[in-house]
Amino acid sequence: MPYTMINERQIWHEVVGTGAPVVLLHGAFGGAASFVAQTPALAAAGFQVYLPERSGHAHSPDIPGPFTYSGMADETIAYLDLTLGRRADLIGWSDGAVVALLVALKRPDLVRRMILIGQYYNSAGKVAASELDEWLKTPEAAAMLRQGYDPFTPDGPEHFPIILEKTLQMIATEPELDLAALSAISAPTLVLQGDRDIVTVQHSCDVVATIPAARLAILPGTHALPIELPEVVNPLLLSFLSASAAMNENRFPNEG
Repeated sequence: MPYTMINERQIWHEVVGTGAPVVLLHGAFGGAASFVAQTPALAAAGFQVYLPERSGHAHSPDIPGPFTYSGMADETIAYLDLTLGRRADLIGWSDGAVVALLVALKRPDLVRRMILIGQYYNSAGKVAASELDEWLKTPEAAAMLRQGYDPFTPDGPEHFPIILEKTLQMIATEPELDLAALSAISAPTLVLQGDRDIVTVQHSCDVVATIPAARLAILPGTHALPIELPEVVNPLLLSFLSASAAMNENRFPNEG
């Protein structure tokens, strides 16, 4: 199995393709399979795609204590330092977008370009009483989420209730970022969401207005946009990465 040790943690990851590095950061209850529609497209376009699974997700064993976005970002930073050791493009979806944003704030030297998909960064940007929030509280949701957890986790299926509780607790209280802090982010950034997503369009507009080199894209769809509409999402991702490449290469001419 493709595990790597990060700060005495076993982290499962997969690497696909060759070329400039792009790291895909999954959402809650997800793993590398979340990007099944994006990975081949990015690899075919000349990127080396890194797919780490955070602790307690899919193939990676859980760690003691609660889930926090800051802790997930620190783990991701350690992964980037050890596995790549250089600047990379980050694509984060849902929880993965919060992780990517925090990495860019904590370690801007590791982030070349960034794409943030379908996420709010404080409770003011969250769609009130979203269908997803209500669904996550149901037995049907737990049964469905287990299908992506039970067959893969080294912790055993009996550990899923702990993962469910830790995740629901985190998303009930986090993130609560001051958008003004995002003005420190220098990486070219694409903020992407569906028009029926869990984040308000106004919030995404505010994020884009705060990050100096950010752009916004709204597509028809829900929080599952990368799975729902890959034929539109994938060309958009590749277009942004290509269009912003010249700017970054001028600023960081010695990096691939």
